[in-house]
Amino acid sequence: MIALPIAAFGLLTLFLSTSIIFDWFGIRAKEGNYVLFVVWANFICSLFYLFSAYGFIKAKKWTFLLLGLAAIVLIITFVIFKIYIYSGGIYETKTVEALIFRLIVTLIFVIFAYFTIAKKYKTIKIN
Repeated sequence: MIALPIAAFGLLTLFLSTSIIFDWFGIRAKEGNYVLFVVWANFICSLFYLFSAYGFIKAKKWTFLLLGLAAIVLIITFVIFKIYIYSGGIYETKTVEALIFRLIVTLIFVIFAYFTIAKKYKTIKIN
C-alpha cells in the first residue's frame, strides 16, 4: 500500500522542516547554511503528503491533485532557489541534492496516484 510510504515521507519531512523552523534538538545549527524558504516549502509539502496518504487510503480523486500541487510547489521552489544561488545566496550543496530528491519522489507519488486513483475516475462515465 502506497499510503504508508507517503505518510512516512510526510512525517519525516514534517519533523525535519519543523526542527529547523523551531530549532528543535539543535538541528538548525547542524544544518549549516539552510535556506528558509526551501524549509517552508518542505513544511507545506509535508502537509500535502500526509493528507495524500489519507486520500490514498480512502481512494479520493483529489489525492492526485494534492500531490500534483506539492510537485508544483517544489518546482517553483527549485526555480526560485536557482535564482537565489545565481544571485550569490549562501546555501549548502546538500540542499540542492535534497530538493531534487524530494521532487523526484513527489513526481513518483503523483504518477502512482494518477494510475491508481485518478485514472479510475476518468474511466467511470456518469450519465
